[in-house]
Amino acid sequence: MSTERQRIERVPGSRRARLTPVPGTDPSPETANGPDAGEAPASGPNDDRLRNDVPPHY
Repeated sequence: MSTERQRIERVPGSRRARLTPVPGTDPSPETANGPDAGEAPASGPNDDRLRNDVPPHY
């Protein structure tokens, strides 16, 4: 009985290992997130205040 499984791959120069993709799946992400996504994030009423607040230890 031969079943394909994920393997652990060492990444040179890194402390972490990486798993190979599960057989039969597409490892590419469905959507792009972050600043390169092209869409502006939703803005709420308190966003400006939260960005400008400084913690007391600064």
